[in-house]
Amino acid sequence: MIIMSDNYESIDNALDIESSIVESKPMKPVPPKEERDDIKKDYEYTRANLYSLIEKGQEAINGIMELAGESASPRAYEVAGQLIKSVADTTDKLADLQKKVKDLEEDNTKKGPNNVTNNALFVGSTSELSKLLKQGFLNNTEDTTK
Repeated sequence: MIIMSDNYESIDNALDIESSIVESKPMKPVPPKEERDDIKKDYEYTRANLYSLIEKGQEAINGIMELAGESASPRAYEVAGQLIKSVADTTDKLADLQKKVKDLEEDNTKKGPNNVTNNALFVGSTSELSKLLKQGFLNNTEDTTK
């Protein structure tokens, strides 16, 4: 039975080379400080505006519901329904803003190669490669039986 410490050991021996797999650390590209600050400022500004719109919309909903109750006008109820939908859409935009900022931060950290593979290249005919592999395989079996 052949016990190999490396999947490529027999090939390395047959070709009389040494190979190694180099693990690289993922690189985190850092955006320029100004760009990160701009993103943060834009996020905070947009978030504050959305909160303000939601609060004003809720106040308007309370007022129109009071008016609709007093007047019993179908138009007042229609306007109230549209206003509720508008506030709900603004709330959805606030949630989307959170997701977009999170995606931007993930994109900045995921760029760069994860693994680097160095490949060895054999130059010769297939019959030469076959002979080398057989010789390497036979040499490996002789070494393990001793």
